[in-house]
Amino acid sequence: MSNFNQAILMGNFTRDPQLSYTPNQTPVVEFGLAVNRKWKGEDGQQREEVLFIECQCYGKRAEVIVKHFTKGNPIFVQGRLKQERWEKDGTSHSRIRFMVESFEFIGRKESETGGQEK
Repeated sequence: MSNFNQAILMGNFTRDPQLSYTPNQTPVVEFGLAVNRKWKGEDGQQREEVLFIECQCYGKRAEVIVKHFTKGNPIFVQGRLKQERWEKDGTSHSRIRFMVESFEFIGRKESETGGQEK
């Protein structure tokens, strides 16, 4: 049986992206993404659901994200899901993180961004 781990999201930055470097000096950026879903309930009332997702990106793309995006900016990302596990004070914890493999600028003129990054 084959496996497939691919996801596509479009949302807004919940905070300014934070750049750091691995011990090998590879750039890595972390940021939060808010993805909204709106629908009309059976009672006719508008409903909204917001999903907050932690994202991470490595390499040249990480540097481009830090240079061109700030809190509130929209972004279209493609990537994969990664489960992280750790133990703290004897308790096991885990979370799913979105690993960005490519992205596109949205909602801004191309001249403002210097072109699209993919």
